[in-house]
Amino acid sequence: MTKLGYQIPNFTYPGVAADELFPNVVRQAQEADTSGFDTLLVMDHFYQLPMLGPVELEMIECYTLLSALAQHTSNVTLSALVTGNTYRNPALLAKTVTALDVVSGGRGQLGIGAGWFQEEHDALGFEFGTFTDRFQKLEEALEIIVPMLRGERPTVDGKWYQVRDAINSPLPLSKVPILIGGSGEKKTMRLVARYADDSNMTCPIEEVPRKLEALAAHCEREGRDRSTITVTHQRVACIAPTHDQAVAELDVMLAARGMDPATMGEEDAAVIRGMVVHGDPDEVAEVFAAELETGIDGFTVNAPANGHIEGRVALLGETLRKVLA
Repeated sequence: MTKLGYQIPNFTYPGVAADELFPNVVRQAQEADTSGFDTLLVMDHFYQLPMLGPVELEMIECYTLLSALAQHTSNVTLSALVTGNTYRNPALLAKTVTALDVVSGGRGQLGIGAGWFQEEHDALGFEFGTFTDRFQKLEEALEIIVPMLRGERPTVDGKWYQVRDAINSPLPLSKVPILIGGSGEKKTMRLVARYADDSNMTCPIEEVPRKLEALAAHCEREGRDRSTITVTHQRVACIAPTHDQAVAELDVMLAARGMDPATMGEEDAAVIRGMVVHGDPDEVAEVFAAELETGIDGFTVNAPANGHIEGRVALLGETLRKVLA
């Protein structure tokens, strides 16, 4: 189960040339592997997300990348955060996640969600559909994927997907955990209660207690013990040995996104920086420790401002490991 996950959300790093890109990602993965993170995650996107930069920035396909990183790590579980269900046939996805588990020696995880980035779908020819369509597809997909990962041969004649006596051989080496991402109280939390081992929430932290109540209610209806589901909250962080270093590294990223604090008043700059948990280890630990009081079990965290700088991922893992101890 994921209690402390490190996500790599971006592959555009200042001063890092194209032929140095993968070695830099490997170094981040290895720091995560040895510093206290239990899971390494990458986004399942083909275009960069608007909040992180222009769509044309570098984005490596996630399952190819995860399988490669499996050869450079030995401890972390490997997962998408999260797979866009709309991008792959569910039987193919079951085979893909199984392959990841096999090549990693039993460290695969399925992170999955309904899909949301319409620009990417429209540009690349993936059917987007309505909000209702995407959640219907996700549930049908889980009705296929989960049995295939467990060694069953499902037959499903659904509205969106059809399989007949679907075989998955070889089977995963481990019981592949299912993580469902999202915060919707009616649809997502119901699917978590029915199918998932892990829930990763992306809502504002103040909404988490209400989301947990909704999840508990769905678990009760499903006849499931809520405590069997590990719940994490996703956060963005920028940690450095000193407060001033963290602010400087964060400001470089913000300026590249057109939000340069140097051009703002002090109050506005504080608001913009406040979107990211930043500071020295004590400052970062204080914020995350307070968030644990909401009832979550842990965190998924990314560091787009400075994860590419040697030592920053390790410092983040060492700091948050102590928070969760």
